[in-house]
Amino acid sequence: MVDLKRPIRVLVAKVGLDGHDRGAKIIATALRDAGMEVIYTGLRQTPEMVVNAALQEDVDAIGISILSGAHMTIFPKVMALLKEKGMNDVLLTGGGIIPEDDMQQLNQLGVGKLFAPGATTAEIAGYISGWVKEHRDF
Repeated sequence: MVDLKRPIRVLVAKVGLDGHDRGAKIIATALRDAGMEVIYTGLRQTPEMVVNAALQEDVDAIGISILSGAHMTIFPKVMALLKEKGMNDVLLTGGGIIPEDDMQQLNQLGVGKLFAPGATTAEIAGYISGWVKEHRDF
């Protein structure tokens, strides 16, 4: 964990009709265990709900768990809303069932690293910590 003046704040979200949240809860718990403050939005959130919650909670990062196949719609929509609200210094990351080609396209749009099944919680926490240290003003 990176030594910062306050805990990193991460919003973990499930967007759309995807009702499987075991992985999101595991990630939320692991990030909390790594010393981060975690806000879990619960199931069936809209991109607007996620970005509004991120703004209200003053988060450093948003992690979206997506297994439904709607990643090429949801991630660009969340990115556009973040830009619209001037939240250019908030990391948008996530994971789930996302083909490698789609991950690369989303990265080109400004989405951070996306994690496939099998990624370790330490890898995810380390990525978020490193990104926040480099990009956020603590």
